[in-house]
Amino acid sequence: MTDSRIRKIVIVGGGTAGWMAAAPLALRCAAAGEERCEIVLVESPDIGTIGVGEATLPPIRAYNRTLGLDGADFVKRTQGSFKLGIEFRDWGRVGHRFFHGFGDFGPAIENRAPWQHWLRLQRIVDKLPGYEDWSTSTVMARRNRFTPPVDGAPSAANAYSFAYHFDAGLYAAYLREYAMARGAQRIEGLIVDVELRPEDGFVVAVKLKDGRRIDGDLFIDCSGFRALLIGGAMQSPFEDWTALLPCNSAQAVPSERVEPLTPYTMSTAKAAGWQWRIPLQHRTGNGHVYCSHFIGDDEAAATLLAGLDGKALDTPRQLRFTTGRRKAGWVKNVVAIGLASGFLEPLESTSIQLIMDGVGRLIQFFPDKQFKPHLAAEFNRRMALQYESIRDFIVLHYKLTERRDAELWRYCAAMPIPDSLAHQIELFRSAGRVAIFDPDGFAEPSWVSLFLGLGLLPESYDPFVDHIDPQALLQHFVRLRHAINQTVDGMPGHSDYIARHVKALPT
Repeated sequence: MTDSRIRKIVIVGGGTAGWMAAAPLALRCAAAGEERCEIVLVESPDIGTIGVGEATLPPIRAYNRTLGLDGADFVKRTQGSFKLGIEFRDWGRVGHRFFHGFGDFGPAIENRAPWQHWLRLQRIVDKLPGYEDWSTSTVMARRNRFTPPVDGAPSAANAYSFAYHFDAGLYAAYLREYAMARGAQRIEGLIVDVELRPEDGFVVAVKLKDGRRIDGDLFIDCSGFRALLIGGAMQSPFEDWTALLPCNSAQAVPSERVEPLTPYTMSTAKAAGWQWRIPLQHRTGNGHVYCSHFIGDDEAAATLLAGLDGKALDTPRQLRFTTGRRKAGWVKNVVAIGLASGFLEPLESTSIQLIMDGVGRLIQFFPDKQFKPHLAAEFNRRMALQYESIRDFIVLHYKLTERRDAELWRYCAAMPIPDSLAHQIELFRSAGRVAIFDPDGFAEPSWVSLFLGLGLLPESYDPFVDHIDPQALLQHFVRLRHAINQTVDGMPGHSDYIARHVKALPT
């Protein structure tokens, strides 16, 4: 019988995407013993990486656990800090802020989400505290406290989740060491040509500038915006979403660390875009995402530098991008991961999440040399659903704005949006319900945080919450708020927790 198993995987490009693909594949191949598959990663030192994906979402912890990484060592090695969510400033309207925290707003009450009961109470109770007061992660973030959730029965001490901020370059290096220790090979060189099989157009090999030829069975395109294989050799069309997300430029600059070391990412809306702030142990990552049609690069750089809360450590680095995705991220024997498959601005820290899920789905639908087309079709269906759902989640930030003080915000307020997002907005506006199109994407509490944070208060709520005695319900909320405050009061400060448990290793 002919052996149809994949015997050699070639990863084109390094950086975060390349090594996040290499690490779990190397782990699985190492476990296969004599049946192992060869993994070769080709990267060029002459081609830089984007390196702005320093903020993550909670599933990154599952990815690290799958690899068996030591949590404390990972944070130390990557100059990491902890992330409880994102604080949004000046979104919706100038002077307003809200928090998208990781976790729910307390336990369900009579099988109904707690925020539904809050919607009812805020209509009948004068000066009821805001919904965020029942989010443990939000209260922790306000007070710059952090400790991991505890095991045990549901309580304020575990009603939250967390992710990380880390140096993306250090994380890539960390995973490179991990993957190579398990047999992955790294080849340094610049790819100048792609060899295709004449009869079916499958990739046979990539050719390097120095004449070397690297053959393989499966090729993973981690070449970033160049999309060398998926866009070049496979000619997968690119679906441009600029009309929905008009920002097309960014400038990034590190600054000195300042206290307090906040356990959250910050996003501040500006006249022509928004500015990020990501606190690490050794520095703060900053960037200005903007639309070049509404602001020049020099003014964008000045806006970025004026918004820093510490001394700049470099000059701003310019980035250009087009928001959108490849219509097919898996074509024949090429699978695109990361920026090669698409780009969505980092407003909700989804870049590394998309890498991680792309790798996970490749492993889930891993082919043999026959490359059954339905495997690629299902991978592409799932990735398309995820990209579109994240797109809508990000568009929501821009669409639900009361701002009319600058061209960008006037454009966003008036722009047409996908039917899927229009349905989600109107469902919440009219009936206080949330439609989830991607079950693997942002969950209901995240959508509620955005809807309410941007000022969309529903006209009605779930009628099944009306049968509970309002005084008993109010007392429950009072007790829950007290428990959250008492629990957070007993937590160490974020900086103190890091200093005691995960202080970065000397460089």
